[in-house]
Amino acid sequence: MLETIEKLLVLQDRDRKIHRVQQELSHISPEREALRAKAATTQFHLEAAKNRVKQTESERKRLELDVEAKKSQIEKYANQQLLTRKNDEYRALATEIEHCKAEIMRIEDREIEWMEQAEAAQKEVIRATMDANEAKQLVDGQVGILDQREENLKKELAELQRGRAELAAAVEVAARNRYERLLKSKGDNVVVGIHHGVCGGCHMTLPAQILVTCKSQKEIVGCINCGRILYYTREMELAAAE
Repeated sequence: MLETIEKLLVLQDRDRKIHRVQQELSHISPEREALRAKAATTQFHLEAAKNRVKQTESERKRLELDVEAKKSQIEKYANQQLLTRKNDEYRALATEIEHCKAEIMRIEDREIEWMEQAEAAQKEVIRATMDANEAKQLVDGQVGILDQREENLKKELAELQRGRAELAAAVEVAARNRYERLLKSKGDNVVVGIHHGVCGGCHMTLPAQILVTCKSQKEIVGCINCGRILYYTREMELAAAE
């Protein structure tokens, strides 16, 4: 195997490791945000439950004030009855009193409904608080693990990138430039082997002359279909299978 090919294979292996680490790093931030969103959702549900409790309490107090207002009206009408000497006025005030009493009963029924809703809302707050606390504890732990992994991967990536510069510098300029161009368009599968007369990159059948030239290992040979750099070793079946 040509020495240049050997160096390119080593460089390619390094690039594949760099790509793997970069891919892993690219997944960490979305995972972390998804975890935080999960915790935020449970917190949102908790706040919503607390607001429902406040709403039910506010409505219950409003109804209590309405009852007190109706009782004050009843007292006012009763006092007016004591002062009037007209039967029509007395009966009219009696009607208003009965109307107020009926209203008080209706309001008290609604109070009971709101009290039941308040009790249910309080239970929901307790459940939502437990969910939010559990989610926060879980997310904090998982985010901590992701943070540590991210730090380790960044260190690994920095080390790989430092070493890559040395590996790239060891390759002759023309071959390195060719490899770098292909790396941008083909990803980290640039230097590929031949097996059964097929390019290891695009998997297209290669002409016999390309196979012969590659086997001679005297020059760098490219695939006529995809442009990838080809290499051959004795372990490979060079000719196409019959």
